[in-house]
Amino acid sequence: MDIIYYLFAGAVLLMGLLASIAIWAPRKLPVRAAALLVAILILPWCYVVLAGLLSMPKPQSLAWFETKVEKAELLGASFAEGKAIYLWLRLEGMTEPRYFVMPWRKQTAQQLEDTIDAATKSRAGIVIFKPFQKRDGVLLGQLNIQIVPPPTAPQKLPRFPARVFNPRATDI
Repeated sequence: MDIIYYLFAGAVLLMGLLASIAIWAPRKLPVRAAALLVAILILPWCYVVLAGLLSMPKPQSLAWFETKVEKAELLGASFAEGKAIYLWLRLEGMTEPRYFVMPWRKQTAQQLEDTIDAATKSRAGIVIFKPFQKRDGVLLGQLNIQIVPPPTAPQKLPRFPARVFNPRATDI
C-alpha cells in the first residue's frame, strides 16, 4: 500500500513542475491560468485512479518488483475459464495479501485445482515457489506448487507423575 503514496507524491511533483512552467511561461494570462487549472484538476483524478487500481488484480507479467520472491502462500484462487486465473497470495516477508492475475492456461488451472482439492481434504496449506520466475523473458504460467501440512500443536506434558492405584500394594 505504501507504493501508492510514492506514486501520488511523484504525480504531485510532476504536476507542480507543470504548474510552475505554466505560470512562468511567456504566454498570455488565460493560457497560463488554464494550464494551472488543468494541473490542479489532474491531482484528484490521479489519486482516484491510483486508489482504484488497488482493488484490481496485478497482471503477473507486471510483477516487476516481486520477481525475487522465493515463495508465496496461496490463500485463494478463482478461475475464469478461457480468460484468466486469479490468485490471492501472501508473499514471503509480507503480512498483507496481494491479488494477481495470470493468463489462462488449462494445464496450470488443472494443476492448481487438483492441488487445492488435495490440500482442502488434508486441511493443509499451499505454497508456490518462485511464482514470478521468468524464463527467456516470458512467464511460462507453470507453477511450482507444494502442499504444506499444518503445524502440529505441541503436546502438553503432565505436571506431575501419574498415580497408579495398586490394591495389592501394602502402603500401610
